Amino acid sequence: MKIYADNAATTRVSKTALDAMIPVFTEMYGNPSSLYSLGQEAKEAIENAREEIAGIIGAEPREIIFTSGGSESDNHAIRSAAELGKKNGKCHIISSAFEHHAVLHTLKRLEKEGFEVTLLDVHENGIVDPKELENAIRPDTCLVTVMCANNEIGTLQPIREIGEICRNKGVLFHTDAVQAVGHIPINVKTDNIDMMSASAHKFHGPKGIGFLYASKKVRLSNLIEGGAQESGRRAGTENVPEIIGMAAALKEAVSNMEENSKVMCEARDRLIEGLSEIPHSALNGDRDKRLPGNVNFCFEGIEGESLLLLLDDKGISASSGSACTSGSLDPSHVLLAIGRIHDVAHGSLRLSIGEDITKEETEYIIKSVKEVVEYLRSFSPVWRDLTTGKKQFIL
Repeated sequence: MKIYADNAATTRVSKTALDAMIPVFTEMYGNPSSLYSLGQEAKEAIENAREEIAGIIGAEPREIIFTSGGSESDNHAIRSAAELGKKNGKCHIISSAFEHHAVLHTLKRLEKEGFEVTLLDVHENGIVDPKELENAIRPDTCLVTVMCANNEIGTLQPIREIGEICRNKGVLFHTDAVQAVGHIPINVKTDNIDMMSASAHKFHGPKGIGFLYASKKVRLSNLIEGGAQESGRRAGTENVPEIIGMAAALKEAVSNMEENSKVMCEARDRLIEGLSEIPHSALNGDRDKRLPGNVNFCFEGIEGESLLLLLDDKGISASSGSACTSGSLDPSHVLLAIGRIHDVAHGSLRLSIGEDITKEETEYIIKSVKEVVEYLRSFSPVWRDLTTGKKQFIL
């Protein structure tokens, strides 16, 4: 049995998205900046996609900027807000301790440029406290950037409430919604969002394409210099096929969101129930306020890397955290942020299932994880020390 349970890393391109892209590669291949008809056909297709995406998230078409994905969108939004803030003498930014590295590393760079950054605690449940955020806002705060859904533990943040606080305080609010768009309902107007990042390959679109929503009240600085594409806000020849594929994938995801969510929530809850039966294990993040397809556990006394390799032998593709840091031997900064100690954080497993998950596959995952954890513990010196009382159990 082969089960793909790493959809948070990337999803398979849907047939709908692929079918939408193929004619653009072979027939509508003109440069959108060209004046002849072949180029203008491509330009029109881009604008139709922009209008469709804008309508889905409650934005205006001119508020959608096409990018290479979530990381670029995060960088563009944060650096634009920082530049605007600096001009107005505001050099303080608020974020959370478990943001994606595209956010955290950008903030680190800005600190070197003289900005002050406050990283809010996300507590054991993996959720930012809006009251703590409100108390952290200062007269010189220029931006709040808090992700919509965490990429590792799947916890959902109170985005609408955070956005309302920022609006009342006159502070720009950006959210990295890469894991959320296409999976939970989002409306940038009613959710009080000024800027939002999204990436197509998280909702069955192609890799290498995403978008940044930026309210018309936000003046974006240029992250990439060059031509006048994207109304002068993002230089470079547009990736027409993938823009079209992204719009098709998002439309399909949103159209089937309620049905897909029901399937994934049922499987998610069964996985949580089954894996909780493993002694000295713990679910990471809030039990209910999490993405429909996310399950993240820590198992004491084992190493996550060994767990993943043995699950792969059983045909299960999973991860221990963000795909962007899969080569790192350091424990997840997300798990450390919610209070897991290093030894426990090393034994983590992230299962991010899709809407095609079956009950048979769900039970197979539970059975396989139980077997692998028991096997790894059978020769683990750490587990031996725990069971003989030389060390104290944490979980």
